[in-house]
Amino acid sequence: MNFPSELKYTKDHEWVKVDGNEATIGITDFAQRELGDIVYVDINTVGEEVAKEAVFGTVEAVKTVSDLFMPVSGTVLEVNAELNNSPELVNSDPYGQGWMVKISLSDLSEIDGLLSADAYQTLVGA
Repeated sequence: MNFPSELKYTKDHEWVKVDGNEATIGITDFAQRELGDIVYVDINTVGEEVAKEAVFGTVEAVKTVSDLFMPVSGTVLEVNAELNNSPELVNSDPYGQGWMVKISLSDLSEIDGLLSADAYQTLVGA
């Protein structure tokens, strides 16, 4: 499994890549493996302020639907439109083309509460 060290992680298996006051968010390699083949991503929160740990969408795999939890508070700026036609990108490239949303951060200090790659790897027992 892949755990890029430049990212931050949550106990709910989301990853965060911070760039200034913006962040890109997706689900981890571990999460996509646990879910299996992803067939649909439903995120309709563009333009909305979403609180930390609130649900910002869902991801549907062949056997289950899972909520997506916002790792940090922010306003959703963009949803990855590629996932509408190619949700399998979450499986094939979870940290690249399979990203889910880009947000404007409300509180940069919340980043400090996220897990490092090593801490996340320990959490999932990898």
